[in-house]
Amino acid sequence: MNAKAEAEAKESRFDLLKWLVVVALVAVGVVGNQLYSDESILYRVVALLVLGGVALFVALRTSQGQAFFSLAKEARAEIRKVVWPTRQETTQTTLIVVAVVLVMALLLWGLDSLLGWLVSMIVG
Repeated sequence: MNAKAEAEAKESRFDLLKWLVVVALVAVGVVGNQLYSDESILYRVVALLVLGGVALFVALRTSQGQAFFSLAKEARAEIRKVVWPTRQETTQTTLIVVAVVLVMALLLWGLDSLLGWLVSMIVG
């Protein structure tokens, strides 16, 4: 086994412990928010943000957290490559969609009225 594989195996052994710390931090935040509900909302929000930040920091130190962070960075890079439509293209597309929806609504309303009239003629 090479040194990198040994380091990854050692790191993955501590991942469970790190996730337990994350769960414990979240639980402390939830329970603490309930227990200290009489305190100012500002203090509780600050405490929750600090606990959330620490939990996020610990979670990003796991192999799954690092994979998620890598995926998020790659997704952001891909989003920057997208050619977004201009305002004019968006407006034109929206107007076309609205027009098609209105035409289809009128056609379905007419068909429903015609079929309702035919059924009322047959039933009497």
